[in-house]
Amino acid sequence: MINLSVNGKQHSVDVDAATPLLWAIREQLGLTGTKYGCGVAQCGACTVLINGQPQRSCVYPVSAVGKQKVETIESLEKNGKLSKVQQAWLEHEVPQCGYCQSGMIMATTALLKRKPKPTDADIDAAITNICRCGSFQEVRIAVHAAAKA
Repeated sequence: MINLSVNGKQHSVDVDAATPLLWAIREQLGLTGTKYGCGVAQCGACTVLINGQPQRSCVYPVSAVGKQKVETIESLEKNGKLSKVQQAWLEHEVPQCGYCQSGMIMATTALLKRKPKPTDADIDAAITNICRCGSFQEVRIAVHAAAKA
């Protein structure tokens, strides 16, 4: 059994220590907002926050989590209210197919905590997630809108 702190709750999961965190989150905890994309930490669909820092969970072994705090996309909405990033995503119609968006939202959440008024260069450096639909311009607009909120 491996103990994890996910979205402010303690969980015990019965998985091999080498299991990627992504699969423990999705299959053991039933939190399916974090997506599987490439499996090699390139696309970013699986991005979660570990102690507030974006991490590609598809290659992060569950045994490496230890006492760190994991946050998934499910943690952002509070009492029926979307986070400012989620709200900006909706208002600026960022998603097309939407598959990559939970990872982008998590990366943006971390960016805005670290740098509340990011420049375009900051956004480009921090949001390295891949969107096959090409919504990158809308992402940038939404990040700036969330920074103003």
